[in-house]
Amino acid sequence: MAACFQNTAHTVFLPKKPATRDADYGEPTRQSVSIRAAQNLAGELRMKFMNRLTPVAMALGALALAGAAHAADTIKIGIPQPMTGPNTQYGDQIQAGALTAIETINAKGGVKGKKLEPILIDDGCEPKQAVPAANRVVNSGAKFAVAHACSGVTVAAVKVYEEEGIVGITPGATSPLVTDTIKPHFFFRTIGRDDQQGPYAAAYIAKTLKPQKVAVLHDKQTYGSGVATQVKDALAKQNVNVALFEGINVGDSDYSAIITKLKSAGVDLVYFGGYHPELGLLLRQSREQGLKVQFMGPEGTANQDLVAIAGPAIDGLLVTLPADFTKLPGNESIVKAFKDAKRDPDGAFQMPAYAAVQILADSINAVGEDPAKVADYMHKTTFNTGIGKVEYDAKGDLKNFEFAVYKWDKDGKKTQL
Repeated sequence: MAACFQNTAHTVFLPKKPATRDADYGEPTRQSVSIRAAQNLAGELRMKFMNRLTPVAMALGALALAGAAHAADTIKIGIPQPMTGPNTQYGDQIQAGALTAIETINAKGGVKGKKLEPILIDDGCEPKQAVPAANRVVNSGAKFAVAHACSGVTVAAVKVYEEEGIVGITPGATSPLVTDTIKPHFFFRTIGRDDQQGPYAAAYIAKTLKPQKVAVLHDKQTYGSGVATQVKDALAKQNVNVALFEGINVGDSDYSAIITKLKSAGVDLVYFGGYHPELGLLLRQSREQGLKVQFMGPEGTANQDLVAIAGPAIDGLLVTLPADFTKLPGNESIVKAFKDAKRDPDGAFQMPAYAAVQILADSINAVGEDPAKVADYMHKTTFNTGIGKVEYDAKGDLKNFEFAVYKWDKDGKKTQL
């Protein structure tokens, strides 16, 4: 079950307690009346009932018609993202991008005369919430979705979108498993894959950083272990010595044991695949325990909360992220739209989310609201978007996507290298 909150801007679905059932109606009391009296009484009650029911029925009917008219006048877009939990900032970025695009398109008249209606849904960045969140998209009546930030959630949820024929685009999930597991027709990305990001990071490590020994750590989760494996394998192909490849437990507060292993291995670079809470603790505790090495991570670690966790130990951290699309020629109006809405366009997922809405809107404009036709159109069309030209392969993956390396200073400010 989910609580539904509506305003003129968007609808939000959050978990709620199951509603209590209405009490059952009791059996009528038996009375000794004549058949004629019973018939007369029944007739009188029927008239009273109909007189009372008619205004109610008319009101309910009017509400139903109004609701149907409202639904027909809008095109719903589900936006299931983490709105609670430690990874809410990734959901905030995707919502910022999607909502800014929706508002911009609506201000210009919408799509085929209809306004886009965002449906915000919380998935908590938790795989166990994946299917319930995807089902809320289905139950909302949305045929389209800017769907999920986290790979573990997306891998589970994509099956729902495929079975229900809902066109989904993820601006954040980079695991190859999202599209390799079932090779979906209705699901797409506006971000690259880890088998693009991992080799890109490995090439930077090998050619620019040139370490003697590398440790590759991960959080044992779908996303973290996946990107870490890609980095490890790519480093091996470039003859870089990976002295340690090991997983750590999500939620632990003391990483002294792995830090001791890093010291013993004599590594001078640590790559971590996972999210910011664990990397933040690794950075802080490594500095406290005298381990001075270069740390590097993927886009899932690039969260401003990392500054609060790591403290000054964040200084010098390297992270692979999508390139700074706000600097692309022609994106000045998009950046202005973000700022006019008092939203920050500068993050890993804002521009990919904006692009996802652009692609959905352009496709619906071209072929209408039938999801099957929209998916077919997306597979064969080149789109001009906030992240540049977008083309899809048969699995819904981008044919090209630009990653970049960023360096963080002690205050959490990042600079593209």
